[in-house]
Amino acid sequence: MSAAAHFSNDRVYKGFLVWLCFWGWLSLTCAGRLSVSSQNLQVHKHLKRLNKPAVKSIQSPDGDIIDCVHISKQPAFDHPFLKDHKIQMNPSTTPELLFEENKVSKKPKVERISPVTQLWHQNGVCSEGTIPVRRTKKEDVLRASSVKRYGKKKHRTVPLPRSADPDLANQSGHQHAIAYVEGGKFYGAKATINVWEPKVQSPNEFSLSQLWILGGSFGQDLNSIEAGWQVSPDLYGDNNTRLFTYWTSDAYQATGCYNLLCSGFIQVNSQIAMGASISPVSGFHNPQYDISITIWKDPKEGHWWMQFGDGYVLGYWPSFLFSYLADSASIVEWGGEVVNMEEDGHHTTTQMGSGQFPDAGFSKASYFRNIQVVDSSNNLKEPKGINTFTEKSNCYDVEVSKNDDWGHYFYYGGPGRNPNCQ
Repeated sequence: MSAAAHFSNDRVYKGFLVWLCFWGWLSLTCAGRLSVSSQNLQVHKHLKRLNKPAVKSIQSPDGDIIDCVHISKQPAFDHPFLKDHKIQMNPSTTPELLFEENKVSKKPKVERISPVTQLWHQNGVCSEGTIPVRRTKKEDVLRASSVKRYGKKKHRTVPLPRSADPDLANQSGHQHAIAYVEGGKFYGAKATINVWEPKVQSPNEFSLSQLWILGGSFGQDLNSIEAGWQVSPDLYGDNNTRLFTYWTSDAYQATGCYNLLCSGFIQVNSQIAMGASISPVSGFHNPQYDISITIWKDPKEGHWWMQFGDGYVLGYWPSFLFSYLADSASIVEWGGEVVNMEEDGHHTTTQMGSGQFPDAGFSKASYFRNIQVVDSSNNLKEPKGINTFTEKSNCYDVEVSKNDDWGHYFYYGGPGRNPNCQ
């Protein structure tokens, strides 16, 4: 049969199916076909919104495609309130470390800590005036529970350190091991985070290490800005350790997303890609790698800025995105989070941090070091009155300490399921 005849017959067959659907026959078949067709259309439209025209594209060794998108064409400007927004290329000021707290030990530690980069840098760079955007693929969206929920956390995923009922805190299946401060006004935070590649048991679980800037209550109106590293097979389709950000202004309900997967965060940096793999990662008794993240509120413009390392100012969350955080934060948290699905009736084996408990120490357990908060004068200060919280310390734990080199620091994490955590 010729291709033309085959096409003609196929068109007649499809037309016949449409006629049967119209008259109510083959209802299940039609519903299925229409459902799949509708989903494909939704996915296609969503991908078109997220994947902006690229000036150039770079193939990363891990399979990612990094699109260099003109800074004015990035997803943020799909937001109706940002249509006429003038991009602020630099913050008016960066937080300063108070002199009396900038102590250097006379006997430096011998631990070796090395810088990290992103895998895609091996194959190219984006030019000034563009930003690197990890391209979203069809299969990425299809892994989500729905197109609408793609790139979003589930409700109630923030640690509830003030909850008197541990069962309530663990209802969402999320578990944490964190240090936190509360009871004041905070204008930012900083931490240097040890980078590992924890094992994740199930594709719909994740393991992350991050800092949280929080405002509002833990109810429906929570404001949160978050950044760190994560392993999330569901979001990225692999088990690589990746840099990420998140924001919400309504407790993860309708607003906010990971990285650049919705309009909101405005990126100005051409070198660091949100959601891209971090390399290398730390190993047991091997070189240790960490990343430094600072988030602070610009005292002049009011936007919340993020810096990666010492030199990469990545961009900002415009202040209008938030209600409580439009003024200041009331809680700052640092630490780890995992999802525990208990799929086989037992606690997950998903690791937090390195997969080791805090008492394993340097080069075995994961750490946060030099944790600081930003005060109303835009100074970086040591946090006062640090508390810790974990739902199940036999599964994941946290231990805080202090010295001249690392300031306030803590080791955290654990293996999940073990003889004392079932």
